[in-house]
Amino acid sequence: MKIRSFFLTLLNNIESYICRTLLIVFVSLLMVQIISREVFGYSYSWIEELSTYLFVWFAYFGASHAAKMAAHNRVTFQFKAFPKIVQTVCETIADTIWLSFNIYFIYLSYDFVFHKMNLFWKSQTLGVPMKYFYAVLPVAFACMSIRVIQVNYLKLVKGVDIRDPDSCELESIADTMLDKDSTETAASKANS
Repeated sequence: MKIRSFFLTLLNNIESYICRTLLIVFVSLLMVQIISREVFGYSYSWIEELSTYLFVWFAYFGASHAAKMAAHNRVTFQFKAFPKIVQTVCETIADTIWLSFNIYFIYLSYDFVFHKMNLFWKSQTLGVPMKYFYAVLPVAFACMSIRVIQVNYLKLVKGVDIRDPDSCELESIADTMLDKDSTETAASKANS
């Protein structure tokens, strides 16, 4: 039972773990590069190239992690004036369009990376075929699509209220400010 729980936790948080690992690796590599340049007067050309590719991977898996948290940038303030059902329908339509784009992009990127990309296209300093770096495109967009489906399943079928953590924090701050204002107003009326 513990092994199953471990794997479910791992799968549920895979993008977060990948992002953390990539961040540690590329920041460490850049730190080595800076120390090497400043202290020893020598620069490793492959570190900058590898750090760039790792940062790109970090951004794509970060986008997938944001999709899991329903924290992607989107404009939703115009829906606040509508009833909850209209908000839900509009967000579902937007997510369906997003999912359609992702699926089409998975197809295009998979076709490009694994069928059209020449094995002789190699990175300049590492000498590694570029298809290994570009493989992030179909993988990350597939992960993002799975997360969009997961979030909509949890919202629409299970009734779980999944909201962007930043919007929850802003609502909390607004509520705190309103409570503080009402307390101050009540105190000023009592003093009058």
